[in-house]
Amino acid sequence: MVSEYEFVGGYPTPETVRAAYDAVDLNRAIQCYRLFFPTVSGLAIMRGNAVLGLELNERFGTLATKPMHVGLTLNSDTPYAPLLLDLTDGPFVIEMPAGPLICIAMDLNQRWVLDMGLPGPDAGAGGKHLLLPPGFDGEIPGGFHVGRSSTNKVIVGIRSLPLGGDVPAATARLSTVAVHPLTPGADWVEPEFIDLDSLPQDTTPNAVEGSFAFWEALNEIVQTEPPLERFAVAYGELGALGIEKGSLFAPDERMRRILEAAAVEADAQLRVESLADRRPDRVVWPGIQWEWAALRFENGDFEGPQALDSEARDKWFFQAIGASPAMFRRDTKAGSLYWLGSRDSTGAYLNGSNNYTLTVPLPVPGKLFWSVTVYDARTRSQIQTDQGNALISSLFDLDNLGNEDSITLHFGPNPPRDAEQKWIKTIPDAGWFTYFRIYGPEQPAFDTTWSLPDITQA
Repeated sequence: MVSEYEFVGGYPTPETVRAAYDAVDLNRAIQCYRLFFPTVSGLAIMRGNAVLGLELNERFGTLATKPMHVGLTLNSDTPYAPLLLDLTDGPFVIEMPAGPLICIAMDLNQRWVLDMGLPGPDAGAGGKHLLLPPGFDGEIPGGFHVGRSSTNKVIVGIRSLPLGGDVPAATARLSTVAVHPLTPGADWVEPEFIDLDSLPQDTTPNAVEGSFAFWEALNEIVQTEPPLERFAVAYGELGALGIEKGSLFAPDERMRRILEAAAVEADAQLRVESLADRRPDRVVWPGIQWEWAALRFENGDFEGPQALDSEARDKWFFQAIGASPAMFRRDTKAGSLYWLGSRDSTGAYLNGSNNYTLTVPLPVPGKLFWSVTVYDARTRSQIQTDQGNALISSLFDLDNLGNEDSITLHFGPNPPRDAEQKWIKTIPDAGWFTYFRIYGPEQPAFDTTWSLPDITQA
């Protein structure tokens, strides 16, 4: 690209100064939006749960997570329990009982802190876990699995596997998790769990995406949480944009215009990266459209030996929340496996106006169960229709398969004849995608001896 900037005797003209600084600030804002998107998404989880009455350290919730519970690629496979913590006054203990619980703790930057339960060091046998606040230098007692947070606010998400399809028992199991400070004060009261099933919620960043409100949310975090040392350069870029700890965020008309434009541009870039992935390693089976929901990473924060895998990080956090070393480990020790389907056999994006089928070969290589969940491409949340359902699960819907060697699932605006329980309704003219999940995946799911065919238009 040829520069149109003009210089006289080596010095920029006033027009060049204005144009260059607009470009500099726009570029830095686009990069900051992308880098801090998971952080703002983490704040959205806090805000969305607070609206329902959850309180830090005091009141947690349980919910079955239906389509009215709007969250980035949440699913109805298992009941959830969101636990929101504040470690400002010191470390917190989480005591996991033995049983089929999957738990991850992440900080407000959505950086991994600790796995617990089945994917954690206790491996479902029960154990005590200790979450440390940033900068903690006190004595760490023995007998704990320890994780250190980069923020004072921590999001703990627990899922309870409904073995045998027993959702009430799985939900009740969530409230048996004990949470308390390492050194409770005299006024400490045990937290309560409230039922969130009947309460619509939205824990996505959809309300602030692509707008000036994104920067206001990010500024709130910068002002209230310690900076992440690894992103020191990025905090310098934020400072140049007017977001700096201890300073008032009050952009002038020019900077506000640039921040708004950057939010629109960066949000579009993230959507493209997430839903039009270009990397060859996204492919699960050659010649088939299914791809890995998350590109491979090992440490839970998309960090390799030498660099941050920003492409993989962008793809994941635009469409989902939370990550850990255990979540996408491609072996039989993983708790679950996720594949993304967004295109049909011709390579066209899935469209809610069309009818499609997916024929799943049986048996699916999973020790526990498998499921298919449909998401609205616009919100990346479970699709909302008058059917009130976005899930087909072998645990709930397909528990009498007998000796069949395959099962055909249906997606579209109209129910198929005599197969309505194997159908998820879609929204005409709206894009959708699906996650195919296997819980307790077995070796054929990884070595290509078993594969999913493409979704095909009916």
